[in-house]
Amino acid sequence: MFCLLRLLLGVLHRCVRSRRDLLLENLVLREQVAVLNRRKRRLKLGRVNKLFWVAIRRVWTEWSRSLVIVTPETVLRWHRAGFRIYWSWRSGCSVRCGRKRISRELRELIFQMVAENPTWGAPGVHGELLKLGFDLSERTVSRWMQRASHKTDASRRWKTLLSNHREAIAAMDFFTVSTITFGVLHCFFVISHDRRKILRFSVTRHPSALWIVQQLREAWPYKSTHKFLLFDHDSKFGKDVVTAVREMGSEPVRTAYRSPWQNGVAERLVQSCRRDLLDHVIVLNERHLKRLMAEYIRYYHEDRTHLGLSKDTPAGRLVSDRPPMGASIRSFPRLGGLHHRYSVAA
Repeated sequence: MFCLLRLLLGVLHRCVRSRRDLLLENLVLREQVAVLNRRKRRLKLGRVNKLFWVAIRRVWTEWSRSLVIVTPETVLRWHRAGFRIYWSWRSGCSVRCGRKRISRELRELIFQMVAENPTWGAPGVHGELLKLGFDLSERTVSRWMQRASHKTDASRRWKTLLSNHREAIAAMDFFTVSTITFGVLHCFFVISHDRRKILRFSVTRHPSALWIVQQLREAWPYKSTHKFLLFDHDSKFGKDVVTAVREMGSEPVRTAYRSPWQNGVAERLVQSCRRDLLDHVIVLNERHLKRLMAEYIRYYHEDRTHLGLSKDTPAGRLVSDRPPMGASIRSFPRLGGLHHRYSVAA
């Protein structure tokens, strides 16, 4: 009796409702029946089914009354997920406003300019970039300069200092050579920074402070000394040597401990001497070493080109005219044939 009464009330209610609501209710029920008729153990709705319920919710206010297979909260969650996907897509497709983002290569160039020119500000870097053909604002340069590393390399600053004052700097140092009859010999030299010229070279078995002072006096016999004289913390360069250097009118400058790069010109000379000569000969005695080093110093000054002098020699080697076709090139041995010098035959 109760079921019959409920059925009659439902029929009366549907007679009063509009045709649109009946069609939508019929569509919703058919959709749910189609989902339930699928031969799967677990009920699973695809993207089309989820999109159907999201669309029905937009066009029909009584959609939740006919919903059976899921809860209304589930449909609302599908709608929010679709809303997020839609606006994520719109945000990705939107046109960027403002200036175009600068490339990575340009950012690296700004960082390089900041590192190599610590005294430059944004106007200086921006002006240099404009001369290179880059079109960007000074504000952009200033913003990227704030992200650059401001740590300066100590070796680079020291190298810049030496380069700017090379005419006033000389350096001295020792290196050892093993011989067959005399054991270890100590080689002392003084070299100027401007033209890499060896001002004094000598060999001894027992170096002392008085001997070093005498070598310094012979390095500058007729002219004034360099303003600065670099040397390391070798025990042979004691107080007597420092006092003598000051009396000669030069300012002694000691390099830091375990920092051979601060006296790079002297260290480079030692390396070149070993690579060009000493690694290829067997030194017999002190006389033999002096003869070899005298020949090497002559080759070092007049023939050997140096990277630090733009491929020139300390003595200033003349550049020959371009030889004509078929001209003969002569070869002159140096250091017993270890090295050669070439010139156009007359």
